[in-house]
Amino acid sequence: MYPVKDIGAAAAPPSPGRRREQFRFDIGQLETRMKRVALGSQGLTVSAQGFGAMSMSGVYGESSGEKESIATLNLAVDLGINFFDTAESYGPFENERLMARALGHRRDEIVLATKFGLDFSDDGRPGPLDGRPEHIRRAVERSLRHLGTDVIDLYYMHRVDPNTPIEETIGGMAELVAAGKVRYIGLSEVSAATIRRAHDVHPLTAIQSELSLFSRDLLVNGIKETMDELGIGLVAYSPIGRGLLSGSIRGAADMDPDDSRRALPRFAPENIAANVALVDRVRAIAESRGATPAQVALAWVAAQGSVPIPGTKRRGFLTENAVAAEIVLTGDELSALESAVTPDAVRGARYTEQQLASTNR
Repeated sequence: MYPVKDIGAAAAPPSPGRRREQFRFDIGQLETRMKRVALGSQGLTVSAQGFGAMSMSGVYGESSGEKESIATLNLAVDLGINFFDTAESYGPFENERLMARALGHRRDEIVLATKFGLDFSDDGRPGPLDGRPEHIRRAVERSLRHLGTDVIDLYYMHRVDPNTPIEETIGGMAELVAAGKVRYIGLSEVSAATIRRAHDVHPLTAIQSELSLFSRDLLVNGIKETMDELGIGLVAYSPIGRGLLSGSIRGAADMDPDDSRRALPRFAPENIAANVALVDRVRAIAESRGATPAQVALAWVAAQGSVPIPGTKRRGFLTENAVAAEIVLTGDELSALESAVTPDAVRGARYTEQQLASTNR
């Protein structure tokens, strides 16, 4: 059985429909068991599961509040998670500031990743994607200030600027490494060809891309194969399918009115019922293992040679996710999950057409 720890009334209860067990669990045991893995071949080591902080800034509906967010982030460190992912665009800026308020006193315990991309004004108004070195220099100084640190462990370009050669962008990021402002660099949502061009300028440590049972493109379009060849690590965001694979979302009523997922094709009324039926198949496999759907979904993503960075706003879900790092699926279980959720059975794209235009560039 891989249930979650009962952390008491301080944590908000799970959403209806999400199976949750309670049992006696010593947090210290998980901390000593949480594996450390090499992320790429450039020397960066992180926890086998990271933490994606985006949802704490109101992207998926109402925030859980400052107090719960800070408690959740600190519990993650207590659970042995040391790899935290944010971006200047989350908020914008507010998510980076939250990381400083929550974990500034534990900076030497964590690996901090953030991203630049859009040309934001200082008051948060978004501009176009800008991969020019002069913009990168401005962006990193602002992120360093918001994060309350003098160095960023892993710095990504969030989306590739189509108007700036990737060689020029990576050259600007390499300057930050030479200046000691950034330790390692990476890209997000890029094609295999772009990865090769970028890596020729300066070694990439990681690529961040969406990967889940619902989104497996990078496993078949040559991206993961190229990364493995070049020794570049994969950081998998939305590994629980933006919460769909948790089983907690059965329809629009399970999302806040301002939840951004309502605009995504997979959550549209004409698609969500078919996708929920696929989640029910995952649930059946998970229950045979004594786990939750979210846990086996995370274990599947980890089995693809990635570091998943699930996000949550509350401590109860965090502990459930963290326990998934202990699950090693058998070959039969991996095959069963892939057969339960085949790519052609998933209804709706992962992004809108406009958003997809900036992915896998």
